[in-house]
Amino acid sequence: MGDHLAVDVADFARQREYDVRFDWGAEGVAACAGDLVVVVDVLRFTTAVEAAAGHGLAVHPYRWKDSTAPSFARSVGAVLADGRDPSGPSLSSASLLALPSPGSVVLPSPNGSTCALLAAETGATVAAACLRNARAVARWAASAGSAVTVIACGERWPDGSLRPAVEDLLGAGAVVASLTGRCSPEAEAAMGAFRDMATSLPVALRGCASGRELIERGWLQDVDYAAAVDVSEVVPVMSKGVFVAT
Repeated sequence: MGDHLAVDVADFARQREYDVRFDWGAEGVAACAGDLVVVVDVLRFTTAVEAAAGHGLAVHPYRWKDSTAPSFARSVGAVLADGRDPSGPSLSSASLLALPSPGSVVLPSPNGSTCALLAAETGATVAAACLRNARAVARWAASAGSAVTVIACGERWPDGSLRPAVEDLLGAGAVVASLTGRCSPEAEAAMGAFRDMATSLPVALRGCASGRELIERGWLQDVDYAAAVDVSEVVPVMSKGVFVAT
C-alpha cells in the first residue's frame, strides 16, 4: 500500500493535464518537469543571469559552495562569480554588468542554479526568467509549442528546508500571466498573486524577507534592479549546460 500511495502522489502532483504548470524548488522540478522548464529566482540568480546574458556573457550555473568551482572556471576559461572577493563579481547584477564583454562566467547559487541544473538533467529545455524579462520568456516559451513548467526556486531555512519566497512567486506569476493555454490551479494562484501586487512590486521586493536581507547587506541597487517588470527582451536558455541569450 505504501508503494502504491507513493506512485499515486507523484502522478497527481505532476499537473500533466495542464499546459501551464507551477511548483516550488528542486522537489517541484522532480515532480513537474516536462519538455520546457522556466526557473525563477528573482533575488538573485535568474535576475543575475538576465543581466549577464544581456551584457553578452555566457553563464555556467554551478552548485553552491562546491570546492570544484575554481578549477571548473579555469577549465572553461570563465570568470568565477562566487562573491568571495568583495570587489569581484557575484550574484549581484551590478557586478556582472561591470565585467568585460563578450565573455563567460561561472555563477554558483544555492537555489536557482541548482533548480536549473536539475531541470536540465531531466532532458528539459531550461530558460531563466525574472520580473525584468517575464513577458519575453513567456513569448519565447509559447513559441516552443509544448507544456511549460514554471518553477519558483525559493530560498532555504537554516535547516536546509525550502522557504517559499514571495519574490519568486511574483516572478513566476508574471511569466504565467503572459502565457496561453490551460493553467493548473497552482499556476493560476501564482498569476493571481502577481496581478494583485503588480502596481507595488518595488515596495514588495524591498519589504519582503529576501529583499530586507539584501538591503541589510548593502545590495539595495540589486533589489531595485530586480523589481523592474518587462523591461528586457533577453531570454537566457541553457544549451549544453550554459545560459546564453537567444
